[in-house]
Amino acid sequence: MKLFGTDGVRGEAGGFLSAEVAMRVAMAAGIYLKEKSVTNKILVGKDTRKSGYMIENAIVCGLTAIGYDVIQIGPMPTPAIAFITENMRCDAGIMISASHNSFEDNGIKFFDARGDKFPEEVEKKIEDIYFNDEKIKEAQVTGKEIGKAKRIDDVVGRYIVQLKNSFPVELTLQGMRIVLDTANGAAYKVGPTVLEELGAEVVVLHNEPNGYNINEDCGALHTKDLKYNVIKYRADLGIALDGDADRLVIVDEEGETVDGDQLLGALGLFLNEKSCLKGGGIVATVMSNGALDDFMQEHGLKLLRSNVGDKNVLEIMKKEGINFGGEQSGHVIMNDFAKTGDGLVSALQVLALILSKGKKASEILRPFELHPQKLVNLNVKEKRPLEQIEGLEKLLKDLEGENIRHLIRYSGTENKLRVLLEASDAKLMEKRMDELVTFFQKALNG
Repeated sequence: MKLFGTDGVRGEAGGFLSAEVAMRVAMAAGIYLKEKSVTNKILVGKDTRKSGYMIENAIVCGLTAIGYDVIQIGPMPTPAIAFITENMRCDAGIMISASHNSFEDNGIKFFDARGDKFPEEVEKKIEDIYFNDEKIKEAQVTGKEIGKAKRIDDVVGRYIVQLKNSFPVELTLQGMRIVLDTANGAAYKVGPTVLEELGAEVVVLHNEPNGYNINEDCGALHTKDLKYNVIKYRADLGIALDGDADRLVIVDEEGETVDGDQLLGALGLFLNEKSCLKGGGIVATVMSNGALDDFMQEHGLKLLRSNVGDKNVLEIMKKEGINFGGEQSGHVIMNDFAKTGDGLVSALQVLALILSKGKKASEILRPFELHPQKLVNLNVKEKRPLEQIEGLEKLLKDLEGENIRHLIRYSGTENKLRVLLEASDAKLMEKRMDELVTFFQKALNG
């Protein structure tokens, strides 16, 4: 069994991600971390899913059983865990969240002492320990060596200060009306607080979590309510976060969604104009639209691409000395202010761009036209290796012969196949997508 996917350990709470699995993976991670422990403290936060109680207690049990002290801070955004882990000098941080997934799922994300996500080689070592019964048994302690757990509720102030420090001191949100959808998730308190403290009039949507309604017809994946309310309240901007607030979607004053690649281009150029863009370019993923490449080149900047996943984006950013990147899905990494995708940090930079230019969101956030592109997510019964699917190789060669760019991959967190096509001929692309969908439904679902 493989534990780690694209973004930590994720699955159905009580199913794949049982209390036993959560406890054991926490023990395995703790055993690995003990070798280089400095403070013997690990931070644990979560989003608003009901299953978070079960998983949190299991993690605390596992860590204290091997002698670690645990700091529990309750519901907080994923990027807050990364920041507070480093700020409080913890050996590591753990976030309990399944991000944009529905409430039935949950997940465990790990951050090191510097607030960076664990690389794959560390995840592999933790998996090896997880399956080593002897190591797990030997690591458990008794008597005075058993760890303790402490819950603290005032760390949110540290994160709020960090967020406000990312916003230019010479600017204010006074006079701006913003609609914020917190997805009934981890930012339901901190999101409105930050915007209001910076002077904005905030209309807040979906900020009443009940353990089951996280991401339910709201947030970054479901923007219908946000669009409606932006128009209704004549707002300057709409901001949608996902369940753990590490991604965002922007809706302009006309109620139209801003494409994630266009947002990356607009922010990248803005940072470059302010001489704040390091490394001479930005990092996106293989999913990003080809028009973003063209836009960067037009302005003398480079676009580097990584595999899907914000930690893969960050890896190339570090390697190339670049401080800005992200995914078209809404994970935007502003490395000067956050160690991972941070929806609130990114939203504040969007607001800074709008205020600095003195233009409306619809005028400034779409600096180039996109190439026709379509993404389809197919539910699949099994994740059969693509190279074993008979007839697929020929289909893909035919697409390439028609100058249709393709990217086909399985989700790392769900039983889904993601099919992306991009071409200059939209009608041909639609036709080929229909053919591909039919092909995969027959090949993978019978």
